[in-house]
Amino acid sequence: MPDTIAHDSSAACFSAAKLNSLTLKNRFIKAGTFENMTSNGVPSDALNRFHGELADGGIAMTTLGYCAVENDGRLNENMMYMHEGIRPPLSVLIADLHQRGTMVSGQMGYCGGFSKNRHLSRRRPLGPSFGLNGLGIAQGMLFCDAMSVRDINAMVASYSRAATFMKSVGFDALEIHFGHGYGLCQFMSPKTNKRKDEYGGSLENRMRLPLRVLAAVREAVGDDFPLLGKISMTEGVRGGLHYDDAVEISKLLDKAGIDGIITSGGTSSMNPMIMFRGGNILPAMLKTEPSLVMRLILRLAGKAMFKDYPYKELYFLEQAKRIREAVNCKMIYVGGASSRASFDQLMAAGFDFIQLGRSLLSDPDLPNRAQADVNFVSRCTHCNECVATIESPEGIHCTQF
Repeated sequence: MPDTIAHDSSAACFSAAKLNSLTLKNRFIKAGTFENMTSNGVPSDALNRFHGELADGGIAMTTLGYCAVENDGRLNENMMYMHEGIRPPLSVLIADLHQRGTMVSGQMGYCGGFSKNRHLSRRRPLGPSFGLNGLGIAQGMLFCDAMSVRDINAMVASYSRAATFMKSVGFDALEIHFGHGYGLCQFMSPKTNKRKDEYGGSLENRMRLPLRVLAAVREAVGDDFPLLGKISMTEGVRGGLHYDDAVEISKLLDKAGIDGIITSGGTSSMNPMIMFRGGNILPAMLKTEPSLVMRLILRLAGKAMFKDYPYKELYFLEQAKRIREAVNCKMIYVGGASSRASFDQLMAAGFDFIQLGRSLLSDPDLPNRAQADVNFVSRCTHCNECVATIESPEGIHCTQF
């Protein structure tokens, strides 16, 4: 098990621990999500308040979700991409969180062939292979094109530039998004990667680009800067990544120098409900989707895409344990941890940190409350209505409390 700072085992989740050279005051990390509080790609006062409330609630590190590495890496034009034009507001946000005693991670993203960004520099988004761009149908972007090797090299360079910028602006850690069906995951998955060159075929070949990205980011930020990687342990679709693949992927990332692996699951473009156990998100999405075309598509294909997965605590635990046993890097658990009993169980199972998403929307002061109450249980009902509020003008929020 990786080294940690000495602590009382009965309350390990509230003890300090190191992530490379960074010390976090407890084991709770806000998971990266798109809050829809960055209109035209610029961090807003609402985003500051959102993360500030989490900081005041005791979170050790919050994650600014979906920091696209370039303009064409955004799913939509309201997502941030890393460039000098947003340095002033981003610096203010990060400095304020530091003053509140919270570290800040930036989730590095690239959409690949799954985009509705109307500000693309090209006619179609780029993925590993030619295919359907389901997210872009309402914008008239029905397909994605296959990346050339030149495009791949440019993408790696974008990650390097973004990492340099993010470190300079004050981020304490970076999280490379290797999961959820986005750009790097599209290369990793045999479902979306149909290439016949050195970037397709075997798992070793499909991991070539993700490992190049990791190496480029590491070179940009240095050996002592914390790098995390979020993976999908399974995509939950036939022909996609599965749990056995996740073990091998994690070994490769560990060998390549990742500091921590976040064990998520599912794919936003094919089976998102594997990561959102509980209430089906389809009804809420039908209510909030602004596009008539997309609402029609959701009505026709929604039941096949949004399957029912009943909620249970720690629903990824057994599969995440397999990875815990296979790697030496830090392990960050995400998936159905919403009670003090679950937090303690994860610490006892050898996980180093816990990422939280939905439960922080209902309980932004969760770490403080859980520390004060050994019987703490989050108010989150796992209704998943919050997932659809990313299209809301007020941004993502809990609809129940």
